[in-house]
Amino acid sequence: MAQLAAAQAGAVGDGAPRAAAERALLVMRTAFQKGDAQRLAQLLPLVQGHPLEPLAAYWALRARLDSASADEIRAFLQRWRGTYWEDRLRNDWLLVLGRQQDWATLLQEASAFRMNDDPEVRCYTALARVETARAAPSEVAALVRENWLAQRTAAPGCAAAAQRLIQAGALPREVAWQRARLGVESGRLGVATQAVGLLDPQWVGLVERATQNPQRYLDDKVTAVRDRTKEIVTLALIRLATQDPAAAAQAADDLRWRAQLTPEEQAWVWGVIGKRAALRLSDEAVRYFARANDALLPDELRAWKVRAALRAGDWGMVRRTIEHMSEAQRRDPTWTYWLARALQTSPCPEDAAQARELYGRIAGLDGFYEKLAAEALGRDVTLPPAPPPPTPAERAAIRAHAGLQRALLAIELGLRAEGVREWNYEVALHTPGGMSDRELLAAAEWACERGVWDRCINTSLRTREVVDIAQRFPMPLRELVVPRAREIGLDPAYVYGLIRQESRFITDARSHVGASGLMQVMPATARWTARKIGLRDFEPHQITDPDTNVRIGTAYLKLALDDFEGSMVLAAAAYNAGPGRPRQWRQGPTLEASVWIENIPFDETRDYVKRVLSNTTIYAAILEQRPQRLSSRLGPIGPRSATARAPDTDLP
Repeated sequence: MAQLAAAQAGAVGDGAPRAAAERALLVMRTAFQKGDAQRLAQLLPLVQGHPLEPLAAYWALRARLDSASADEIRAFLQRWRGTYWEDRLRNDWLLVLGRQQDWATLLQEASAFRMNDDPEVRCYTALARVETARAAPSEVAALVRENWLAQRTAAPGCAAAAQRLIQAGALPREVAWQRARLGVESGRLGVATQAVGLLDPQWVGLVERATQNPQRYLDDKVTAVRDRTKEIVTLALIRLATQDPAAAAQAADDLRWRAQLTPEEQAWVWGVIGKRAALRLSDEAVRYFARANDALLPDELRAWKVRAALRAGDWGMVRRTIEHMSEAQRRDPTWTYWLARALQTSPCPEDAAQARELYGRIAGLDGFYEKLAAEALGRDVTLPPAPPPPTPAERAAIRAHAGLQRALLAIELGLRAEGVREWNYEVALHTPGGMSDRELLAAAEWACERGVWDRCINTSLRTREVVDIAQRFPMPLRELVVPRAREIGLDPAYVYGLIRQESRFITDARSHVGASGLMQVMPATARWTARKIGLRDFEPHQITDPDTNVRIGTAYLKLALDDFEGSMVLAAAAYNAGPGRPRQWRQGPTLEASVWIENIPFDETRDYVKRVLSNTTIYAAILEQRPQRLSSRLGPIGPRSATARAPDTDLP
């Protein structure tokens, strides 16, 4: 790969100048992270002619983008036309133009923005069209509403567009209150105060009071009800629900608030109370949710209502709530599957037929519920035949792709984040269809050959008509992983399923919390496990060594599996969230594993467990060369058996 990229090197050839350029690139990344524009400008000449010069030039200009002239920015865009870094800088510039309210330039540049995936840019563009009379406020209202409500931060673009449309009467004021409710419920209070401040800056102080101590705010008998808008009372009740669902339920039952709040506000309040009780796995969740009108809830709260109903075995509530979800939400395989399950409990033949039709929509190899749907139709997991490999011409065309060459070179040099972004950009191609399946297979093959397993997997997953299981579920280090797993009594498919989810087989992967290596082991866990298995002279830096990482990671996984009585579901949850949490989550009724998994309170862990078990099923089919059933790896989940040994409380 280095030779391929060197062919484009221009002024930078082989030997010392190229090495100097690559050292400069690594220093430039650090300077960019520090915002050191002067240092970036000093180093940029050293990278001239190197294949990664577009990246270096992006860093140098991005660090001073607020003060750069339009001519200078356009010169960069022209020089690197067609590259990811051109489009990346245009994205950044559009945000600057939006903040500067340079609507004419923004609209001119937005038309050339190929990624078009930034909600802030969408909102600024909508606002620019309104401010330049190119669109009526009503024409962009739906777009602004959707993007603003979906934003997790208090970024200025969508807020500015929403304020303009509210003032024009194109967006109802209730949207700002909905945005505030979402912010309060998720603990992002800055989102809430920003939204309310758009309506009346004087209300911000009231919102802060209501959310800092909601119980005191609601109990305050001195301030007249008229001084507290019903919307702020709603925020106080939602905030109280995040702290104490039972206290919030008692407050919401107060006659003052029942009389004052609208049906929609009451639905949100009871929905949040129900969600927060469900997150605590409380049996009261269903009772609280029963007070919430499904038709008035947002989809996020409907999802938690379904989870609580599943835990309680209330299939009628499951069905009714899913049927009230938005069409887009119902298409999610999770809710398609559970609606089918609910329909199966009905004695009506038409419902049984509809259930089979729903299973058929999603049945396949793609994910957890897709596999369970296939099983419901009597189909085991069977691997599809491999597609024809890329032809020499297809390989040559992909390997001549300058953007992919740059991406692989950046990853090789240690600029992984930058290389991954450029690779993703190029395989998407920003057209409705993106790359063809044959092009994607050739690109994935190239990444596999280079050992860039995450890009291999993710690129192959983009194919639409063909499935290459070897690319989607590769098995690097087979000579290490399989014998080690079998030696200590682990299913190698389970180990591979976990590694694929943890690191995508990137040996030097490091998470934001410090987990490292193939099996993403935390430093403290690595030290504890090394002592437990008698691994002498272990040093923390060794954890990225594949042999050491697999040895420690599999040992810990086996200890977790034994501690959880052989349950792959519970052991996977423990591997991700620590053993204390699944010990707590398993208390209560004995549930089928899929219901238990769906009620895991942490989004990350819930998704993780599904993916690990789904991956494991595919790897088992590969290793055993016979059809598999995901359900055979699930089983019921409930409290620890009375005959089981005591939990290993030392397990970190």
